[in-house]
Amino acid sequence: QVQLVESGGGLVRPGGSLRLSCAASGFTFSSYDLTWVRQAPGKGLEWVSRITSGGGSTYYLDSVKGRFTISRDNAKNSLSLQMNSLKPEDTAVYYCARRITYNSGNFYYSSWGQGTQVTVSS
Repeated sequence: QVQLVESGGGLVRPGGSLRLSCAASGFTFSSYDLTWVRQAPGKGLEWVSRITSGGGSTYYLDSVKGRFTISRDNAKNSLSLQMNSLKPEDTAVYYCARRITYNSGNFYYSSWGQGTQVTVSS
């Protein structure tokens, strides 16, 4: 029963901050890269950030670099996304997901959470 549960979303003014959390259960948390993906209203899914299984490497969408910080606590089976200097274009439902790799570098995202709504007002 793999499960990811996002929390921490809400309404925030432009320039404000928000911290999202993702609680995981049902799998060996430290064995998987994890990602944050978002979906703005009427838009497709957009990858936001990735952190490797041990937390040693992080990757970001260009538009959030310097503003967002992804982190994980493998002892607590928890993934976080600290979002600072929020902009209206950050408004979206944010999801966490496992990054599953197979064969030679292929991957897909699985075990999506229910998502948490982030609204940045203007």
